Amino acid sequence: MKALFDFMDKNIAPLFEKGGKFERLYPLWEAGDTFNRTPADVTPSAPHVRDSIDQKRLMIFVIYALIPCILFGIWNAGNQFNLANGIESTFGADMARGALMVLPIIFVSYAVGGLWEVLFAVIRRHEINEGFLVTGMLFPLTLAPTIPLWQVAIGISFGIVIGKEIFGGVGYNILNPALTARAFLFFAYPAQISGDKVWVGSLAESPSIVNSILGHSGEYVDGVTQATPLAVAAAAKGSGMAAVDALNHAGYTLQNMTVGNIPGSIGSTSVIAILIGMGFLMLTGIASWRVMVSGIIGCAMMGLLFNALPLDNEFASLPWFYHLVMGGFLFGIVFMATDPVSASATNVGKFIYGFLIGALTVLIRVANPAYPEGAMLAILFMNVMAPLVDHFVVQGHIKKRTAYARALNNA
Repeated sequence: MKALFDFMDKNIAPLFEKGGKFERLYPLWEAGDTFNRTPADVTPSAPHVRDSIDQKRLMIFVIYALIPCILFGIWNAGNQFNLANGIESTFGADMARGALMVLPIIFVSYAVGGLWEVLFAVIRRHEINEGFLVTGMLFPLTLAPTIPLWQVAIGISFGIVIGKEIFGGVGYNILNPALTARAFLFFAYPAQISGDKVWVGSLAESPSIVNSILGHSGEYVDGVTQATPLAVAAAAKGSGMAAVDALNHAGYTLQNMTVGNIPGSIGSTSVIAILIGMGFLMLTGIASWRVMVSGIIGCAMMGLLFNALPLDNEFASLPWFYHLVMGGFLFGIVFMATDPVSASATNVGKFIYGFLIGALTVLIRVANPAYPEGAMLAILFMNVMAPLVDHFVVQGHIKKRTAYARALNNA
């Protein structure tokens, strides 16, 4: 490999460097080169700090942590489709059908988002941002498996351009780009990302040639409806039925909501898969455990508070641990709230930031049954508030140190 790298450094790299034939395409060369290896480049002036984990390796570790969610999401999308359409469900059939539904969404996200990244890098003459490796994967995992591909293209374009590039790229964005993209689709095209008709899909909407290969039941229906657990719990209000009873009546138990074989966004249904990713991120130190742990505590404490209040709201009576296994809260607090750019930077601030995300998620779910998935808005709101949280934390430290210094001078 050393001979190959030496050859590339001497004969290919100069073509893309300043004054080279392909100077304008340097961002593409740099992205490919640093993706495959850690170059020996150093800053022109001290201090020089080298570490085996650079930005690209850090982002790839997040992708590794997402693999359980990706694989389970592919299987679950196919499993839900086959079961709802009367097709024999086997592991192979579910994976094949799920791959056909999910992989195009991931491909479009990376292809369109990647084009925007390259365009901004070439125009601004800077390197391609490593953060897109994660954004391009997180965004598809927050979508319904039946989302039209043209909406995926529009959504990731909005997230990359409006959510990140207009602020200057990675390191300058205020909001999480993947969540910004999802929020745009949620408010611009709510019919394709919420409701009861988007989580499963039907044979009638799938190409006949695909159905002939992957199997069909012979009975085609125009649409398959399947409410998510959050929608079922929200609909319990005014029905006279407790939220837990409504969930059980709809076939949702604590067990299947933990395993994740239920309708929902592609990557957020399985608590087990998310916990595997969470454990990997905590062991490697890639993501902040303070944000994750405090977020779960905030969710639990707000759930317990609502349980104690005498409210005429079935969602408020939902046991606190149901909020952890329903919807996208756990996925959001593990993979999105921990974004090092849009989250709080101070250690104390991370505790406050995560705790408030958990508390706000439950508050939104209870106060606004029309929008039962509160995690997305809670994280985006705290993205905006994170600098303010850090400001007060830093000011608090300054006051303590100032008081300590004055005490020493007066001693």
